[in-house]
Amino acid sequence: MTNRQLFLRHVAQTSDAPLALEIVRAEGVHLYDESGKKYLDLIAGISVCNLGHSHPRVVEAVKRQAERYMHLMVYGEFVESPQVAYAHLLARHLPSTLNSVYFTNSGAEAIEGAMKLAKRYTGRPEIVAFQDAYHGSTQGALSIIGQEYFRRAYRPLVPGITHLRYGNTGDLSQITTRTACVICETVQGEAGVIRPDPAWLQALSARCRETGTLLILDEVQAGLGRTGTLWAFERYGVVPDVLVLGKALGGGMPLGAFVADREMMGVLSRDPVLGHITTFGGHPVSCAAGLAAFQTLLDEKYIDTVAQKEALFRQLLHHPRIRSLHVAGLLIAVEFASFEFNKRVIDACIREGVLTDWFMFAPQSLRIAPPLTITPAEIRAACNVITGVLDTL
Repeated sequence: MTNRQLFLRHVAQTSDAPLALEIVRAEGVHLYDESGKKYLDLIAGISVCNLGHSHPRVVEAVKRQAERYMHLMVYGEFVESPQVAYAHLLARHLPSTLNSVYFTNSGAEAIEGAMKLAKRYTGRPEIVAFQDAYHGSTQGALSIIGQEYFRRAYRPLVPGITHLRYGNTGDLSQITTRTACVICETVQGEAGVIRPDPAWLQALSARCRETGTLLILDEVQAGLGRTGTLWAFERYGVVPDVLVLGKALGGGMPLGAFVADREMMGVLSRDPVLGHITTFGGHPVSCAAGLAAFQTLLDEKYIDTVAQKEALFRQLLHHPRIRSLHVAGLLIAVEFASFEFNKRVIDACIREGVLTDWFMFAPQSLRIAPPLTITPAEIRAACNVITGVLDTL
């Protein structure tokens, strides 16, 4: 049997139509399949590979750490230098109130931890989230995502969840002294790259302060430079009580985190002790990879190039079949008339050697979220393929 046949038979599937590309090598912004065909990667593993694939500094960090030690003990018991160094570096580049990092395996697990932290710290039972929000697929994260289509088959879910309209100031009155936290994507990703009005996000923050509610910002997709600043919230004049990170945090390795003030985070360690634990969260190899990737992101100043690259995409993505562009740095949704047409575009682009995808809650929109290392020449090549495909459909 071929690898593809074995994949379909023995690897649990998430849809009836997986891409099923057999990739044998990845380097920079390119993937290579078993036939040797090269693909320009416009989605970076869904916003994971900020530095592209197999960056030498990240690969070397993984090798070096794997030779020293891998798993030692459940998270939080031993002093493991990759965790310590990465948490310290993150804290140095965050506001002073975001000084304690709890590492997890993924963004969804970080959301779960943040939900528990908010309930434990405030003693309150209710959580507010937003329509068309995406926070992950685990039970708690699923309870707060903002589309019933994805929730309904798994009910009953976590109780006490209210979904408000993202960007609607009138809905903020529903945040009360019973609300433990508001969980909000700084930029809504799966909704098709929806950026908030700064005044609305500031009003949300003010309402949280007024009611003693924790503001949790989810930057799993939008963080680590993708929108043109290290943290997306820097553009909006707010500072969250809890910040949730994932995807690019691990430099291509599995890693997530929720970050809060040390005093707040301390409630997870008592009454009960071990109030939140993980076996593999903050794995030393993942932390070593993430640390190397984060330091490289800072050293090479790739974030400083995001605005220029965003402008180039805006300039080149003009076509009568494109209804609109929703853009936040190098997170871009190209909207077409329907999912059916978008899927034809995606499939044709893949045939032409450009890998892209769609958004869960905006299936009519084509996803562009390339490595931040993509060059202007590579952007031009990718956009030429997209517009060329549109000419033929």
